Amino acid sequence: MAAPAAPAAPVPPAAAGAKDASQSYASASLYVGDLLPEITEAHLCDIFNQVGPVQSIRVCRDAVTRRPLGYAYVNFRMMQDAERALDTMNYSLIRGHPCRIMWSHRDPALRKSNKGNIFIKNLDKSIDNKMLYDTFSTFGNILSCKIATDEENKSKGYGFVHYEDESSCQAAMEKVNGKMLKDKIVYVGPFKSRREREDEQGGPLEQIYQNVYVKNVAEEVTEEEFKNMFEKFGTVTSFVLKTYQGESKKNLPATKYGFVNFDTQDAAKAAVTEMNDLEYKGRTLFCGPAQKASVRKAQLKAQFDKLKQDQIAKYQNVNLYVKNLDDTVTEEKLREIFEPFGVITSSKLMVENGSSKGFGFVCFTTPEEATKAVTEMNNRIVGSKPIYVSLAQRKDQRRAQLEAQMAQRFQQQRMPPGGQQQGFYNPQMGGYYPPQMGGQYPQQYPQQFRGMQQGHQKGGYPQQYPQGQGKGRGRRDGKGGKGGNKGKGRGNQGGQPPAARQGQPMPQGAPQQGNPSSWSGVAKGQQPPIPAPAQAPAPAPAAEAPAAQPDLAQQLAAAPPAQQKQMLGEKLYPIIEKHPAVQAEQAGKITGMLLD
Repeated sequence: MAAPAAPAAPVPPAAAGAKDASQSYASASLYVGDLLPEITEAHLCDIFNQVGPVQSIRVCRDAVTRRPLGYAYVNFRMMQDAERALDTMNYSLIRGHPCRIMWSHRDPALRKSNKGNIFIKNLDKSIDNKMLYDTFSTFGNILSCKIATDEENKSKGYGFVHYEDESSCQAAMEKVNGKMLKDKIVYVGPFKSRREREDEQGGPLEQIYQNVYVKNVAEEVTEEEFKNMFEKFGTVTSFVLKTYQGESKKNLPATKYGFVNFDTQDAAKAAVTEMNDLEYKGRTLFCGPAQKASVRKAQLKAQFDKLKQDQIAKYQNVNLYVKNLDDTVTEEKLREIFEPFGVITSSKLMVENGSSKGFGFVCFTTPEEATKAVTEMNNRIVGSKPIYVSLAQRKDQRRAQLEAQMAQRFQQQRMPPGGQQQGFYNPQMGGYYPPQMGGQYPQQYPQQFRGMQQGHQKGGYPQQYPQGQGKGRGRRDGKGGKGGNKGKGRGNQGGQPPAARQGQPMPQGAPQQGNPSSWSGVAKGQQPPIPAPAQAPAPAPAAEAPAAQPDLAQQLAAAPPAQQKQMLGEKLYPIIEKHPAVQAEQAGKITGMLLD
């Protein structure tokens, strides 16, 4: 009978969690978040290549504006390198800002299920992502950990921790909930989405409140009187009444404000309904739900943005911009000039220190009137100057239009006159080298590539053979040069390009000539061969439709392996160079990285 197998040695929890984590991901792909907008693929390549060879990097951008979204994906070739990067570089500083690294989840079902996700609030403002990770990593393997921050990158006092399994989540809630962290008692509970919280409260969160904010209260109102004003709506659990500081310095009457907290939501809503806009001791009270500063700013910003959009839509295609005005033109005269074209709602001449700045605005009631005014008045002499009239544009629109024009002009200036030259890929020099202006390569490029480029520019073929060495040049009439029959110089044999001498096909339309320079080497007593009489040129064939060019896949399949990288580099480099997030000096490096 066989002996029972020995029990397996116990595995430490931390090692088991790391092993399970590595086995649960099929690819060595990492998610890198909390990145600054200026971080590009080249920056991340330099950082993560220190850990191990990187296969590819992608910084995610908005599909319309192409602005970075603050996160990227880094794909390693080896799983061990990805694990090492996650262990050593998580929450490290990139351009002075800590990054957040986690395994890339191709399937979003794990993130959306909220399993193993906990919510922590009442955190001290000094606790950052690293400290929160170190505190909760003792309960299990953490997939993601984040502290909520504001626009100034300051902590909002709450955060989230996502565990790999539910048991770690339960252990963290049991051990840390109600405990002291940095002199504050924290709350740890299961994460609930906004929809779940609204379902529990019975409506939108903006309409669920128990705390009421009251302002514009008369100065003579006391705290006891303030409390009695709101007790008729329900039980008041707490209240506070304060005086505005510095009202007397602003020459404003001193007023008070306060907060009243009720035990039920119905009592708070009844107080807001009854007390808002109520006259009390000569003051009109404002009573509304208490809001955080960030929520209030967001609401005000939405209101102002809506007013701005309404104003823009109102004056679209009816407001005119007029410049190059004479100094004698006043605002009344500007209005008189444009009145024959329609009803003017407003006109304004910009002045500074009482003198005209030379431009102004005229607003009509309909777009048709504005269009007629532009057609009739543009370049018309007013006073002693021709005025310029066009539709008024906002500053951001005008700036975007000018930037687009300058970018197009700069691109045209960079294009060489003879068309775009082709670059080359050199793995020994570590990158893809683009062509420079004028078709010349820099001095650091290999000598053979510069020679090839010069040959292409002169005659369409690389100048690998000397032309016309020696004194005796072959002549097309069959006679020798100064050297007679000895013919010291060979010249360009028969005027043929090197391709013809090497057995390569001649380009279409190239003249088929003899080899006069070789006649000088004929032995004495032999007559040089008589060239065939010239034949009448055959009529040119009818123009044929150009043959369809093969696609890139067919070209790569037909090309030898040594030229495949070169062909890919010629296709990739213009695309990478035109990308708005890639700097000009980084395009060659990124292309070389992709080709590797």
